[in-house]
Amino acid sequence: MNLKCLLSVALTFICLSITGCESVEAWERGTLAKPEMAIEGDALEATLNNHIYFSKEASNGGHSATGGGCGCN
Repeated sequence: MNLKCLLSVALTFICLSITGCESVEAWERGTLAKPEMAIEGDALEATLNNHIYFSKEASNGGHSATGGGCGCN
């Protein structure tokens, strides 16, 4: 069972790498820029979730700032 699963994942990865990335045409960009197409639906909720995550991890970084939670930037 594991071998079948591994082969199917490998085949999927190969197929996706062969097809490559699709380019977005100019007339499609307006549709993709709509708020309902965002990965994170609510910007305020995403900001609060990031704040909670970094507070619990006792460190900051990964998005724009560097440094650790120890204060030795």
